[in-house]
Amino acid sequence: MKKVSTLLFLLGTFMVSAQEQGYFYGELETNAQYLQDDSGIGFEAPDDKLRANSYLQLNYNYGKITAGLQYEAYLPSALLGYDPMLNGGNKIATYYVNYRDEKFDITAGYFYEQFGSGLILRAWEDRQLGINSALRGIRTKAYITKDLDVTVLYGEQRNGFDLSEGVVQGADANLNLGEVLGFGELNLNLGASFVSRYQTNNNLPDVPNTVNAYGGRMDFSYRNFYGGIEAIAKDNDVIVNEGNIASPQLFDGTAMLVNLGWSQRGMGINATFRRLENFSFYSDRYAEGNIYNQQMINYIPALTKQQDYLLTNIYVYSSQPRLFMSSEAEKRAGEVGSQVDFFYTFDRKTTLGKYGTRIAANFSYWAGIDADFDLEGQVYDPKFIGSGPRYYQDFNIEIKNRWSSLWQTAITYQNVTIDKGAALGGPLGTQGDIKANIAVLDVTRRFTKGKALRAEVQHLWTEQDRKNWAAGVLEYNFNSTFGIYLTDSYNYGSDDKPHYYSVGGSYSKGNTRFSMNYGRQRGGLLCVGGVCRYVPENTGLSASLMVNF
Repeated sequence: MKKVSTLLFLLGTFMVSAQEQGYFYGELETNAQYLQDDSGIGFEAPDDKLRANSYLQLNYNYGKITAGLQYEAYLPSALLGYDPMLNGGNKIATYYVNYRDEKFDITAGYFYEQFGSGLILRAWEDRQLGINSALRGIRTKAYITKDLDVTVLYGEQRNGFDLSEGVVQGADANLNLGEVLGFGELNLNLGASFVSRYQTNNNLPDVPNTVNAYGGRMDFSYRNFYGGIEAIAKDNDVIVNEGNIASPQLFDGTAMLVNLGWSQRGMGINATFRRLENFSFYSDRYAEGNIYNQQMINYIPALTKQQDYLLTNIYVYSSQPRLFMSSEAEKRAGEVGSQVDFFYTFDRKTTLGKYGTRIAANFSYWAGIDADFDLEGQVYDPKFIGSGPRYYQDFNIEIKNRWSSLWQTAITYQNVTIDKGAALGGPLGTQGDIKANIAVLDVTRRFTKGKALRAEVQHLWTEQDRKNWAAGVLEYNFNSTFGIYLTDSYNYGSDDKPHYYSVGGSYSKGNTRFSMNYGRQRGGLLCVGGVCRYVPENTGLSASLMVNF
């Protein structure tokens, strides 16, 4: 703590003395919870009932130079569902110095980066998921021309408050070919990426020290049409399961992402296809498959519609890129599937469009790669698509209507089928499916001076898991700064019939926001942007404070 205090003091002194020529900015965020026993859901609070995740970010800019740091504290312990290695930790977790002008963008220290869609590399932070995969080293981006840029990086990936055993190197280039060749309305962008992980094999025979991945991409747009394709190949590497090398064989990996769309004012359609074969990529080979998403080099979210409601978030899908050949019950090579989005907004000259009516529909289907496995010889023969076991299928439609300046409604229907292993854990493709239908009615009534009342009624039907659910939400905003809410998810179809209730509110003023709630947390996957972490059931009081300055 002495080193931390000294560094904070020196940085603060520097910032204050230099304010006349530069400026500083940052944020403070604290999320805390106090847990209590709850026999109604079988939750026994741990000894360290009080938990908090806190972050202080300080940045200073002076002309072309920016420097900063992030101090983190998980005291007395990290929130439930976060990696236990963070418990009790507090220190400066990241720091950096950046220089940027018209030609160069150079960062030393910790940095974040993404190549293409992130399919080959993405170093990023999401505090809600407990992910911070920043790289510590150096990154240089050169703007060769206005249409060509090249990025080169070298670093070790963050793992909690420590660093991964692997070293990550990479290069990425982007060229606006359409602009260079003067294609007019046709915009054509090309990209190429290379990422390498070096990690000593500790004298293990046939285990590679270096694993490389290579990729290329093309994106285009022409009038109302747009699309892109990205393809990645990864060198041979070992399979790791639960921290142990699971096969004497080495296997390569591939990934492909295709996106096509068309849109005009009031209407659009977009289709996405993705195939992942043995395409998990970690900075430490032994971190593969860890449940906290630590040390992941690439970014492979589930490509499904991200839902906003209580019951539509019970059966969510998490991407399945890994190769398994451990037993008859657990053999799979990755995933393949697609999703399609469609929206239509009625013309305001029509009855339905007078105040604004919009229909949005989404369909997604994800399955295991069809492959023939030889468990004894530890080899497999995959098909490009085939007819592998279905992991997830979802159709949903949403109708939003603004009836007047005071009334607004949204109606959502979802039909979802998900493999029990994907939803509840365990081997995939062997336990059967969960089939559910969900309906939601969302009504908002606005009043004068910023006041608004919103109510939701939800229902979920299923026979294969915990049976039926009913849920409700009531939210009242007194103005743009203060609001309160009450929610309840009632699993009336199960034997124990639990209520997962929550009551709370938030207050915002300027750059400060404070919120507090008390209630039960339903256990399961919490997903943000298609990436998920498991949250255990719990009961308690939670509070959050965020200040930007």
